[in-house]
Amino acid sequence: MKRILSIFALLSLLSLALAGCGTSGAPEKKTAEGPFRIVTSFYPMYIATINITQGIDGVEVTNMTKPQTGCLHDYQLATGDLKTLEKADAFVINGAGMEAFLDKVVNQQKALKIIDASKDIPLLKDGDEENPHVWLSVTHAITQVKNIADQLAAADPKHADAYKKNAAAYVQKLEALKKEMHAALDPLPHKDIVTFHEAFPYFAQEFGLHIVAVIEREPGSEPTPAELKETIEKVKELPVKVLFTEPQYSPKAAEAIARETGAKIYTLDPVVTGEANDAAKDAYITTMKKNQVTLAEALK
Repeated sequence: MKRILSIFALLSLLSLALAGCGTSGAPEKKTAEGPFRIVTSFYPMYIATINITQGIDGVEVTNMTKPQTGCLHDYQLATGDLKTLEKADAFVINGAGMEAFLDKVVNQQKALKIIDASKDIPLLKDGDEENPHVWLSVTHAITQVKNIADQLAAADPKHADAYKKNAAAYVQKLEALKKEMHAALDPLPHKDIVTFHEAFPYFAQEFGLHIVAVIEREPGSEPTPAELKETIEKVKELPVKVLFTEPQYSPKAAEAIARETGAKIYTLDPVVTGEANDAAKDAYITTMKKNQVTLAEALK
């Protein structure tokens, strides 16, 4: 009888153990022994962060938004986003007001470390609002990489040296990009440009360009007839009549201006969409070089 009872007790314990091994629908919890999980808010932050974390064991990077999302203007957090952040140790944001939903994240995830890439970067203003598109200045992109690396090192001391080593290597590449772009764009005889939306003031500041007009202040909202007329008049006065659209948005308004002015349309990419894979490490540099070629052709 004792033997039977012992066997029954053993089977009961095994049953409980197996039940504990089953999976549930609840999000996986962070553990001290698990990887350090970093979530990035959108594509430019993802590019910078995967360069900083490249080859570091025990560190995982996930981009919260789809890599085709674009700028986070008026972005609304989805249930899946919040679940992703529940498992995160650090959340890398552009800052400067780009992530309008940040207060909701902070309120719900009080232990989550916020990594602010735009810390201490002087911001330009569009009227009363600060412009968050700082990564389009290569100088500021370099500062963002350093900011991310320093704050990740503080949040995850175990990998601090590796973060800083990778960041230094990536900064070298960005410094080379900056030198190349200045050599190509600084001598251009014409500096006046008309851009699609307010993504490029920092780019213009970096390379001495003058934004004469903006086709759509808010992407996705067509200009009013009065705004369209004003832009057409400005374009007519330009010695080189060129318009710059963005691949993420419809060129309809720019095409209307081109028909009235004879302006030629080119594309500038604000580096906000792309593939979320290992090849994304070079996406910023590759895209900015394409922008350099486009501007050199348009403004020669």
